[in-house]
Amino acid sequence: MTSIATIEELGAAVRSLRRRAGLTQAEFASALGTTQSAVSRWERGHDEPRVSTLLAMLDVAGATLELGDGVDRTQIRQHLAMSPRQRLHAVRNVSRLAAAAG
Repeated sequence: MTSIATIEELGAAVRSLRRRAGLTQAEFASALGTTQSAVSRWERGHDEPRVSTLLAMLDVAGATLELGDGVDRTQIRQHLAMSPRQRLHAVRNVSRLAAAAG
């Protein structure tokens, strides 16, 4: 299992998925419903794709995602079910709590 800690490592993982699918950046972008320049930015670590796009990449490449030990899958499902506004509110609450504890 590979662990991704930095945006550069995420970019390398995106490139690896695209190559696993045997696609050019333009073909990969088309399969994902985005642009070739977006794929290039992700691969170079200049931008991060959304979680939904990462899941689509896995699907296009015929790959799966394995979550490591200690991952709270229930919490992940709850966050994925939230609207972007709800997710932002939850993150702000966690940030405030961390700042108060720090």
